Amino acid sequence: MALNNSISRVVRKSSALSVKLCEKYSVLCSINRNNFSSRLEIHDKNSRCYGTKVAANQRPDWNRAVSEAEKIVGYPTSFLNLRWLLSDEIANVALHLRKLVGSNHPLLKTAKSLIYNGRNNMQAWGLIVLLISKAAGHRNVDDMEEDKAAGVLHSQRALAEVTEMIRTSHLVHKGLVNIQPGVYPEAAELNDMMFGNKIALLSGDYLLANSSAELAGLRNQNVVELMSSAVRDLAEAEFVGRRDRQNNPVPPVPPPDRTGYAVREWTLQNVLSAGALLGKSCQGSLKLAGHNEEMQNYGYKFGKHLALAWQACLDLSPLIGKDPQIPFNLYSAPVMFHIEHDPSILEEIDKGLESVHNVDYAKVYDIVVKGPGIELTKQLQKDHSQKAMDVLSVFQDSDARTALSNIIAAMGDF
Repeated sequence: MALNNSISRVVRKSSALSVKLCEKYSVLCSINRNNFSSRLEIHDKNSRCYGTKVAANQRPDWNRAVSEAEKIVGYPTSFLNLRWLLSDEIANVALHLRKLVGSNHPLLKTAKSLIYNGRNNMQAWGLIVLLISKAAGHRNVDDMEEDKAAGVLHSQRALAEVTEMIRTSHLVHKGLVNIQPGVYPEAAELNDMMFGNKIALLSGDYLLANSSAELAGLRNQNVVELMSSAVRDLAEAEFVGRRDRQNNPVPPVPPPDRTGYAVREWTLQNVLSAGALLGKSCQGSLKLAGHNEEMQNYGYKFGKHLALAWQACLDLSPLIGKDPQIPFNLYSAPVMFHIEHDPSILEEIDKGLESVHNVDYAKVYDIVVKGPGIELTKQLQKDHSQKAMDVLSVFQDSDARTALSNIIAAMGDF
């Protein structure tokens, strides 16, 4: 008991120290923002300013594009929900999470993907919201509401934080396991799965509850309603199409006329599960800035198309490398395009109706890479990227708009 109390005290002190460090870091970055030229001399030997357009012959670099974009909006947006993740409640959860090490509970995979903030996940959604906020500017807003160092409103920064917390809570909730009789005959494994479910449920609910409180603090009924509809879309996405017993998506059977089947089904799934949240977050951010409905709609379209372009990149990633990443998402765009081209692949995919793990992914991979799905997905990604770029042309030229363009260009290099 004494040891546990000592550990809890250490965790609480570490959490408080981490939050203070994050706050100090944000202040320093804001101050440095005003000293733009000197910072360039220190951090960039080539003296290229933030938001520099990628040259035609220059290889786009994802890490550089995101790093420059974060400097434009004040400080890395990965710090937005860090204070929640380092709270006493989540810190105590993390202590219990280590009990799952060695088990097969999917929450461990989710935790790893959240900690590893590489280009293969999009925990930088708050960054996108802040960049589109700065690119659009604001109208008739109290000076006290503006973060002058970053050029965005405090309410917009709060909304960006809400967006990341909703996204994170959704990913954590997706780590729940559907425990059915006879699936886990061994008592030890069953206990691990039940314990993991409790951790996933409590952690996800904690983040979602805090996001709701932050959202209510904006005191804007229209934005609350908009973001609530985005949460509804995330929930609805889990009930679209066919599912295995663990609720993993399985591609639907195409109609006799398969024309447009792949794009239609893939778009429906991913607008609900990703595009709606990012699109409505961008839309809400412009609403907070006092823009008219036309500009707000541009914000929604940009966020939606950017999220779909991102998803197309993620769908391609496990299939175009030298070593295929197995298993991969059966609802991914390359697979959907191949089903539209040749539905006979469903004979193998339908083995996953009980569990997607029953599918021979190596066989599906060999079939898909020989078909038109890869190239059609690349074109799908380019189409949504171009639509996002077209929306950007509505906004005035700025370092924020250029940073968004660089991020879109870097996505094509996945």
